Amino acid sequence: MVSLVDSGGGGDSGGIPALGSELPAMFDGVKMAAVATVLYVLMRCLNLKSPPSPPEVSHQDTPLTRYLLKCCPLLTKEYIPPLLWGKSGHIQTALYGKVGRVSTPTPHGVRKLLPMHDGATASFDLFEALVRHCTGDDITMVICPGFGNHSEQNYIRTFVDHSQRRGYRCAVLNHLGALPDMELTAPRMFTYGCTWEFAAMVSYVKQALPGTLLVVVGFSLGGNIVCKFLGENPANQERVLCCVSVCQGYNALRAQETFLQWDQCRRLYNFVLAERLKKLILSHRESLLAMTSSNISDGDLNRLCAATSLAQIDDSIMRKFHGYNSLDEYYKQESCVRYINKVTVPLLLMNSSDDPLVHRSLLTIPRTLSEKMPNVIFALTQHGGHLGFFEGAVLFPQPLTWMDKVIVEFADAICHWERGRFPQSAASQPNLSQEHTERDSALFQSEGL
Repeated sequence: MVSLVDSGGGGDSGGIPALGSELPAMFDGVKMAAVATVLYVLMRCLNLKSPPSPPEVSHQDTPLTRYLLKCCPLLTKEYIPPLLWGKSGHIQTALYGKVGRVSTPTPHGVRKLLPMHDGATASFDLFEALVRHCTGDDITMVICPGFGNHSEQNYIRTFVDHSQRRGYRCAVLNHLGALPDMELTAPRMFTYGCTWEFAAMVSYVKQALPGTLLVVVGFSLGGNIVCKFLGENPANQERVLCCVSVCQGYNALRAQETFLQWDQCRRLYNFVLAERLKKLILSHRESLLAMTSSNISDGDLNRLCAATSLAQIDDSIMRKFHGYNSLDEYYKQESCVRYINKVTVPLLLMNSSDDPLVHRSLLTIPRTLSEKMPNVIFALTQHGGHLGFFEGAVLFPQPLTWMDKVIVEFADAICHWERGRFPQSAASQPNLSQEHTERDSALFQSEGL
């Protein structure tokens, strides 16, 4: 027994140096495995293996679409995001949400206040063009920002400055209740699809500038509003050259169903946006409660404080601004999907495949539109996130984004097209025929859109 112990002890003493000599190699292997794991996760999260590609463009083959694709090379060339992080829709979206844009300019405009029929006070900022437009025409971009945004947002300022330098006057709506230094004068705020304030701004521009033509632009929620506005009444399309909608969801009822899912962290984005909207509403708490005509009560605001999703806020507060009886009614009535097939002016719809806020199932709507209607082009990028679309070499993004440049390039092409068709007076241009409108309405009713 003693000999066995002694033998084992000798074996152990001889094995310790051998094990000690192997430890550094073992640690190096663990380090390499950890580094490889981190790199793999980064490559998957950042989509580094995903190659840049041109947008997927869906449209009917018409003389106008052929002309536009020829004159808008950005729609047919590769969109190249920053190499290290630009292929992640989450990072693109987060950077847009936190920073907006880099090296943001400060365009100088004049704020206009418009009294509304219900006592509300709409406002917008008017920015004059810095140069003459290349066609020589007087053209105004009427712009509707995204969710709870206004003319002072960095991405709006960057786009306005770029448009001004290309010869466009810009009118930017400030969503009702969004400006921090402007009190409500009626017991309501902006909603998902209320077009009253945008219509008032467009009416003012048309009356104050009788010779101007309009390019309509909407971002995210603003895209829903402008498409709904144009489709609500054919008269709203008078003197409108074209419309561009970026990163909207088209159908609020279907969008909210997907917004409760954890896929692509969509439920987390829902919570973040709900907290943002909650703070905005509570900043106007006294105004909303003080007015005798208000539909909002203390109980509604208490339910607001407990809300963790946009749907809960919409149900307790937003739908009551316009007296909707249910959340489903609110979403159905305020979504542009019921009106967009009545838009007959050239319409560019842009979305990104990796937009974490807009589920891919919603993109069947613009794709179907582009296949059924001759005036619609749908451009879907592989990368870009939600209103990101940053460009850059490796790490640092450029001040102008792909989105900014595409919108102006498309508007320029439309202006030249209309100038060629109606050289004497583009303001008297006709829209597409009523026959097209009636046919497309029938088609979309059959599609259930």
